[in-house]
Amino acid sequence: MVGGDELGTTERVLTLLGLLQQRHVWTGPELAERLGITPRTVRRDIERLRALGYPVYAERGVGGGYRLGQGQDLPPLLLDDEEAIATAVSLLAGAGGAVAGAGEAALRALTKLDRVLPTRLRHEVRALAATVESFGAGGRTPVDAETLMTLARACRDEVEVGFGYPSGGSGGEVRRRRVEPYRLVASDRRWYLLAYDLDRDDWRSFRVDRMSDVSARTWRFRPRPAPDAAAYVQEGVTSRVYPHQARFLVHAPAEVVRTKIPPSGAVVRPSGPDRCELRAGAVNLDIVLIHVATLGHDFEVLDPPELAERCRVLGERMLAAGRAGSSDSSDSPDASASSAPEGVAAASPVRGAGARG
Repeated sequence: MVGGDELGTTERVLTLLGLLQQRHVWTGPELAERLGITPRTVRRDIERLRALGYPVYAERGVGGGYRLGQGQDLPPLLLDDEEAIATAVSLLAGAGGAVAGAGEAALRALTKLDRVLPTRLRHEVRALAATVESFGAGGRTPVDAETLMTLARACRDEVEVGFGYPSGGSGGEVRRRRVEPYRLVASDRRWYLLAYDLDRDDWRSFRVDRMSDVSARTWRFRPRPAPDAAAYVQEGVTSRVYPHQARFLVHAPAEVVRTKIPPSGAVVRPSGPDRCELRAGAVNLDIVLIHVATLGHDFEVLDPPELAERCRVLGERMLAAGRAGSSDSSDSPDASASSAPEGVAAASPVRGAGARG
């Protein structure tokens, strides 16, 4: 029977292993603080991992600490060679978008496996991955799995990344960018990198499928206070990239509205139990207005003020079109049989479009 103290040690050692897999280098005091133990106990647990076959290296001096090396053999109780190759190839396919909804989890698992995968297996994994193709990738733009892995390693190891990126869209001049990578974010359509742009001195999001010649540098950085990665990228995709932005108050719960709008289309936030705020951008705000009107819920225009007037104009135009259609149908012999019940005319595409401002 395993005693309580022994079980606690096992759990702590496994937690230590997980921390070593998350980041390239940890100092002894950092690990001691995260685990709630003394530096001496950290050293003992490191020896326990080494005894199990995990190659943990200790480096002295500035920038030194403990790091988990690439094993000569797979560590015990993980995977044998065939299982490791099959798992890595499957994860590469999933991370690249071949498996709908599995990209984020696949990439996280792949970065952990990559840390301990022996060099001899890496070549086999790449060779097999090159033979794998897929279709119906859930609508997500395919990206190179090796590019994803390079970016994921750079985020994990906190090293700068350089890559070519077109300015002003896919057809712009390709310029070299130098960034501090923070997080990879997957939308329903694409992969994005949230990073601190060193040349522009600000946070930026980049489409991974537009990157070229991606390479990790050796220069390490200290992470800055960062915005919420998913929220920042979503707001950029749905609003900031467009010349015009609009806000609406929709008279329906946020979870109901989200089922009708993809995450890449708008940001939907609760505004009480039965209402939500919808934010979206567009080249032409009339398009956004029509989409919101066809959600089937009453709504109000919050911003910009001039959009409220556009709402009234479009509403009158729709009602006029409805009246004209009713007038034409009244000349038909079957008009009385096909007349709509009283009140149906109010259910036009701008139903309930009460506008404020």
